[in-house]
Amino acid sequence: MKLSSFGQKLGEDAGINSLMDDLGEAMASGGDVVMMGGGNPGHLPEVTDRLQAIMKELVDDPEQFRRLTGVYDPPQGEKQFIASLVELLNREYDWGLTTENVGLTNGSQSAFFMLFNMLAGEHPDGSHKHILLPLAPEYIGYGDAGLTPGLFHAVRPEIEELGDNQFKYRVDFSQLEITEDTAAICVSRPTNPTGNVLTDGEMLGLEELAWEHDIPLIVDGAYGSPFPDLMYTEASPRWTPQHILCLSLSKLGIPAARTGIVIADKPVIRALSGVNAIMNLATGSFGAMLAEPLVRSGEIISMSRDLVQPVYQRKMEAAVAAFREAMGDECPWRVHKPEGAMFLWLWFPDLPISSLELYKRLKARGVLVVSGHYFFPGLPDEGWRHQHECLRVTYSQDAADVARGLQAIAEEVKRAWAQG
Repeated sequence: MKLSSFGQKLGEDAGINSLMDDLGEAMASGGDVVMMGGGNPGHLPEVTDRLQAIMKELVDDPEQFRRLTGVYDPPQGEKQFIASLVELLNREYDWGLTTENVGLTNGSQSAFFMLFNMLAGEHPDGSHKHILLPLAPEYIGYGDAGLTPGLFHAVRPEIEELGDNQFKYRVDFSQLEITEDTAAICVSRPTNPTGNVLTDGEMLGLEELAWEHDIPLIVDGAYGSPFPDLMYTEASPRWTPQHILCLSLSKLGIPAARTGIVIADKPVIRALSGVNAIMNLATGSFGAMLAEPLVRSGEIISMSRDLVQPVYQRKMEAAVAAFREAMGDECPWRVHKPEGAMFLWLWFPDLPISSLELYKRLKARGVLVVSGHYFFPGLPDEGWRHQHECLRVTYSQDAADVARGLQAIAEEVKRAWAQG
């Protein structure tokens, strides 16, 4: 079989493929595997019980069940969910949205694939435009979403040492270069993989640059406000017509529903809906109909704030404490200040082996993590060793398994140093 450039591009051994293959093989094996690689949310019984009750109501109502299973939604997405979401966001934040400002996709991964290739790449005038990532490392799933080479340009962060084995990445505005070939700026907040939450000041600085150059500011809020609100520091949600805000139902506890939400200026939503129709015909109704009662009542916000967020914050604090105890002070290590999401970003300065080799050694022990080198799309290596000294691990799963996995990481790091 001879693959096209498209087939070769999307079928190659990309970081996101490696991650999902690992997850699938581990789930299928049924063995004693510590799953610390993916972003699968933890099991929260209270959330599951509430969703199960809503699902029962949908199944027991013939008309609702017919809508759920037997009717195509328009390419923009399920209308009742969109109307309820617009009402909720206007009530909470006074954003002045209409239903024309919201579109649904089959997961946020497909939303970014469509948005990036709508905005960047080859243009009719022959120019080639790119997406600016002002703070690398960034989400692993961005890197291979572009259909043309050079779709991403990234910038090294400033690294602030915080003491107590913690550090924080900050946007280095002095290094940001926006040209006529910059199609959009994109950040995740909280940042996947590091758990970094860009400050309100950093977000305002990026917003001002977007306005100045008349380009969109894409904000990946899959872990942020208003839901699932996995942020453990002060951060104000914001939307203007210059923003493209992307949300998800996955981290609330519905990853299998594959429901992405895009909030943007009307022309963006119209274009996105057109691409959606070509790629998918229609978006799935399941996630939207399951979550609509929570959105209509506002329960989705209180559930996120009062139930989901505290669970993950406790998991984060336990994981940091477990890793601190496991590592001690025998060799250099840092953890990015965990301000949100469900990951620890571990940095091992001057580690004698690469993060990819460390990943392989841990995988052989049945501990799945993700090598940090995958998280720097659009940033040339240029000998920056830091890219090969980091791991991303999730703390969303069972606390005992997480502690066991962190212990294994500490042992392998110490072994690498002992072997030189």
